Amino acid sequence: MNNTLATAVAHSLIEIGAVGFVPQKPIRFKSGLLSPVYIDNRRFPFYPAQWAVVIEGFQQLIQEHDLKFDVIAGIESAGIPHSAALGYTLKVPSVFARKTVKDHGTKKMVEGGNVQGQRVLLLEDHITTGGSSLTGAQHIRGEGATVADCIAITSYEFPVAEEEFKDANVTLHTLTSFQVILDVALKQGLFSAQERSVIEDWLEDSLGWEQRHFGGTYE
Repeated sequence: MNNTLATAVAHSLIEIGAVGFVPQKPIRFKSGLLSPVYIDNRRFPFYPAQWAVVIEGFQQLIQEHDLKFDVIAGIESAGIPHSAALGYTLKVPSVFARKTVKDHGTKKMVEGGNVQGQRVLLLEDHITTGGSSLTGAQHIRGEGATVADCIAITSYEFPVAEEEFKDANVTLHTLTSFQVILDVALKQGLFSAQERSVIEDWLEDSLGWEQRHFGGTYE
């Protein structure tokens, strides 16, 4: 990972309030998981200067890893603005992959164009377990395309996600790491060193974190 790029993206995330640190008042995700942190990359389009750091960062990431592709596919829905902006910038076709089939219309899982025989680069805003991204990869492959890589702004870097991507034969590339985000946030005084240890404990074992700190159980 490019440390300069990772730090620049981390600063951009914090500048727009896309990362929240709430170790004393954790929030519950839709999945039921209790968390002392959250990431909302959907805020980027409202902040063009910081969003430019992300889009330019994706271009740099693609060059550094020499990623080969014919089409960019954003994962519904948060990945779509970034994939559309990147596709427009690179003059590369972009589509988007649905998480679930619509109950009306054409009921397509891949919208925007025909990807048969194409090399498709997945783009996701954030990776938690990787389930949504890899479901999208499965649907795109089902349309006759090849999917070898996925790029994302951020990831919690959970071991389960790493295993899922490995099993799906998809290589994940992120613009920054959560440790870099924590380093930048700590220097800015957004939380204490003690609170950082609570957050890192969650990153190490998110499923057991609620039980250890609040006596509850994630189901």
